[in-house]
Amino acid sequence: MTANTSPDTHAWSLCVYCGSRFGDLPAYRDSAEATGRLLAQGGGRLVYGGGRVGLMGTVADAALAHGASVVGVIPDALMRREVGHAGVQELHVVQTMHERKMLMAEHSDAFLALPGGIGTMEEIFEMWSWQQLGYHAKPVGLLNVAGYYDALIEFLRVGLDRGFLSAEQHAALVVDDDLPRLMQALRTQALAARSGVAADYSRT
Repeated sequence: MTANTSPDTHAWSLCVYCGSRFGDLPAYRDSAEATGRLLAQGGGRLVYGGGRVGLMGTVADAALAHGASVVGVIPDALMRREVGHAGVQELHVVQTMHERKMLMAEHSDAFLALPGGIGTMEEIFEMWSWQQLGYHAKPVGLLNVAGYYDALIEFLRVGLDRGFLSAEQHAALVVDDDLPRLMQALRTQALAARSGVAADYSRT
């Protein structure tokens, strides 16, 4: 099921993973609003999980408010719980989480994780893993808002130091606490990757 399909006129598409809750700091919500706004102002399109609640709803509402095209992909089970965002230009309702992640990836040029829970971390790690396996060459980023991901960043450093991550793998995850700088880095890498290795998710 697809609703409200709009012409594809965006400069690039950013897939944003983030929480379906707001968290305990206003900075998390502020970062979601700023992501949607900056993406729209730069001519980008938002691809996200299709929800209207928490940071997910905030980033979508901000993108829409500033004129961006928004693509949501949501499982039918969540639609039946009435958490789908009815205001986006495209809302794809799928049956499984794997379909959801595949479709989001296919519609995106880059991936960005804002603060979130286990779903957010699972999704960004999967895109990072797919990148390392050669299924795509799209950039993957992590926004460290108010130190939210400090412990995770330190854990990844341990993985590097103890030989479970190569230096190239570690560096491939673009980590920053400055949103405009991070989005510019992802955009630059995404546009460069378009002329490189074609994505092939059929092997996942």
